[in-house]
Amino acid sequence: MSEPRVNFMGGSPLNRLSWLRPSHDFLNALVALPQTRWILFKNGLPLVGKKDGSRPSVAYLSTNQIKPLLGPEPFFGQGLEAGKRLLPEHASSDNVAAARHLNSPVVFLGLHENETTGALPSSDFINAEAAVKNIEGTPYFSLDVAQGNHSDAELESFLTGTDVATNGTSLSFTEPRAFMTTLDGFTAGVFAGARSLVDWNSRNKFCPACGSPTYSMWGGWKISCSTLLPWAPKSDKPCPTAKGLHNFTHPRTDPVVIMIAIDETGDKVLLGRNKKFPGKFYSALAGFMEPGETFEDAVLREMWEEAGVKVWNVKYHSGQPWPFPANLMVGFYARADSSQPIRVDLDNELEDAQWFTRAEVLDVLNHPEGTTLSGREHKVLNDNVDGTNTAEGTEIQKPDVPPFRVPPMTAIAGVLIRDWAEGKIGFESKQNNLKL
Repeated sequence: MSEPRVNFMGGSPLNRLSWLRPSHDFLNALVALPQTRWILFKNGLPLVGKKDGSRPSVAYLSTNQIKPLLGPEPFFGQGLEAGKRLLPEHASSDNVAAARHLNSPVVFLGLHENETTGALPSSDFINAEAAVKNIEGTPYFSLDVAQGNHSDAELESFLTGTDVATNGTSLSFTEPRAFMTTLDGFTAGVFAGARSLVDWNSRNKFCPACGSPTYSMWGGWKISCSTLLPWAPKSDKPCPTAKGLHNFTHPRTDPVVIMIAIDETGDKVLLGRNKKFPGKFYSALAGFMEPGETFEDAVLREMWEEAGVKVWNVKYHSGQPWPFPANLMVGFYARADSSQPIRVDLDNELEDAQWFTRAEVLDVLNHPEGTTLSGREHKVLNDNVDGTNTAEGTEIQKPDVPPFRVPPMTAIAGVLIRDWAEGKIGFESKQNNLKL
């Protein structure tokens, strides 16, 4: 059996230490380590650093550098008042496990281990501060500064006042879709988890059961109703989450099937152009799974709804985390009949869908502009998806452009298309056992 493919932003490079998330002693001790690093966002825009004309990179900051954004200690296991620890009569409650109810949520992403780091069982953390000192590796945390009570002036003062900035690095928050294509594999994997988790925390501010404000627990991996805090006023009608297993909102992962259809000759692939895409941009078709479906069911339904095409022989390819905001792209390829008509008037998501030959696709893949989007085009796509308005000016038209473009290899759609074009995926011919 061949090794599973790890796509861009996949691989989950951190040990997430999920069994230690409820320990505020562990998390507080981890935050205090000098090697701990933070990834910051502002409404989903990552903080990047740029120096001396170099390409921007993720600005990994230390705890000391971002302390003005965290509020008073303790950062986890907060008591009733700011700067106070939990009282003994409150500490035994499950509803205060690594609770952070006074400040913006903080997410513990995990530990980038050195080879000498052990399994770190819970029993080792009776004395968390002593145990943490034996960790060989780098802990990573994240937060979104827009969730705190910081004015624009305060944030600007923070950006310009860190020792990173005073040493000549310019810090700024940037559009993520274009920026992520420049990341190395490790950083992309950390970025994917960070952006999805801080987004999830920022979207769930009120209890879905009773409407009360929520607060963060377990290092940003659990959200609880504020009426469950041990000092909250008692009610004649308690929140339904007070009894039983009622965690209405888990860290969000929305599965999306993404697929190409290959015709029976093996020489044509079906690609679509979404109405939100900039330029002559074509990609694999995609859609969210619905309740009661398997992955294969969703592939069949989405291909029919978007392009009016019946497919069969659905095969899994690979997956990819896609943190916009929290999708899991599940890649497939399937067979279809290219002689049947295409129709995009069923769900009206596509502006166009076409069968392209292998030669046409290879020509685009080999073109220097065949898999690229400009910075402005990324902003246009971001605006269309998120409802923002950041793209300004007009696009400069280049003289030598391909007839259409396809996604780069940083997107699973680009991987599917290239793997088919280069003959790495396909179906066996009944006549000559060749891969189509």
